[in-house]
Amino acid sequence: MSISGGAETAATTIELRIAPRARDLGGFSVRRALPDDRRQMVGPFIFYDHLGPARFAPGQGMDVRPHPHIGLATVTYLFDGRILHRDSLSNVQEIAPGAMNLMTAGRGIVHSERTPPEPRAAGQRMLGVQSWLALPLAHEETEPSFQHFGADVLPVVEDRGMLARVIAGAAFGVRSPVETLSDWFYVELRLSAGAAAPLDADYEQRALYLVDGAIEIAGERFDEPQLLIFKPGAAVTVRAVADARMMLLGGAPLDGRRFVWWNLVSSRKERIEEAKRDWREGRFPSVPGDAEFIPLPED
Repeated sequence: MSISGGAETAATTIELRIAPRARDLGGFSVRRALPDDRRQMVGPFIFYDHLGPARFAPGQGMDVRPHPHIGLATVTYLFDGRILHRDSLSNVQEIAPGAMNLMTAGRGIVHSERTPPEPRAAGQRMLGVQSWLALPLAHEETEPSFQHFGADVLPVVEDRGMLARVIAGAAFGVRSPVETLSDWFYVELRLSAGAAAPLDADYEQRALYLVDGAIEIAGERFDEPQLLIFKPGAAVTVRAVADARMMLLGGAPLDGRRFVWWNLVSSRKERIEEAKRDWREGRFPSVPGDAEFIPLPED
């Protein structure tokens, strides 16, 4: 990737700005940027939550009981704190900062997300992002799976105040080892004050989520958490006004609209209705070691 010059303005570079909406997940607040009334997806990204920052006192923690997914893949990415992932494939994985955790639901998976015992006893700070990626039509009913890659195996590019960890896809001249079912990318980008980095048009749909700090794009300053969706083909350079952390994301447009209800995603409304019945009637697999569950919400 190389930094591109030119007389771009924010109006010619940014297609849409989305301020995330606050959501309460039962004592734990998140900010949700996708889906939005004006935009359902960026590439396959159909759901985007900013977790925290939050501080759990000793003895407290996050407890997301077992719940189902279909038709999507989830990525949990942390900056601070730890989460214990359990799923119906018998995977038990402690998610740590900088690691990539890709759970592909396909035809159906159940998982829970809780604070591990040691951080729960000591208390911890939590900050991260959680996203869902809708699966292509050919893979909506694929076998469920889980991939974990520690921070030490994901490629990192450092240059003059820039640090980019390539979580999925290709960026900054390197490629992540993560296997994906469609063409998408995901990058954690950190810039020191005064440093700059490009976001070349390698993918048709691209966006930036500002986690913290302050940045400037095409002469306009941004210093609140928000999702900036760029125009296809636009040359984008991000400059840090103050130390900043952000996520770069996007990919090829997905093959058609998706329906979303609770934790279920599908190209067909009747498939979601089927999954609702299966969860209500106990036909999804259970999570070994975690006997609780979240009941099906009222319509």
